Formats: sequence, C-alpha cells, structure tokens
Amino acid sequence: MCVDRRIDRPGSANLGARLESDVTTLVQSGRYPSRSEVLRESARLVEERERRLLALAAAIAHGLADADAGRVEAVADIAERLTANYQARAESDVS
Repeated sequence: MCVDRRIDRPGSANLGARLESDVTTLVQSGRYPSRSEVLRESARLVEERERRLLALAAAIAHGLADADAGRVEAVADIAERLTANYQARAESDVS
C-alpha cells in the first residue's frame, strides 16, 4: 500500500534548517500525514503551554496575595505536622 507523504510548504513558515529537517522526518516516517499537520500540532502545543503558564501565573499571584494578607503557615510548622502524621501512620502499620 502506497501512502502519499506530501510535504506542502506554505511560504509563511520559515522554521530554519533543523526544524525543517525535524518536520520532514516526522512526515516521512508516517507519524504525520503532512507538514501542515505537524505545524498545526505544534501550534496546539504552544497554545496548551500558554494556557498552563497563565494558570501558573494566576496561582502564583493568588499565593502572593495570601502571603501579603497573612494567610500563610510557617514551613517548620507544616513539616512538624507532616512528620507527626507519617510517624503515626508508620506506627499503626507496624501494629
């Protein structure tokens, strides 16, 4: 069975030699049916990364706002509570 592995090249995407080679390899290997599909998938991945970065920035802003408002707990207090919790679990597993 012969599968068409065309590599269409829109003039608006200049990727440079290394990325062009990567795209060509992906198409020729059959992983993607065309250069356009590789570029679309790349754009989707960039969009997803940008969404995650925005969510991270929002979470950081929220955490900083909590810290500024005094809604924080000292790391030593958290570590002490976690240590006691894990020690209690370990002791109950031994029993």
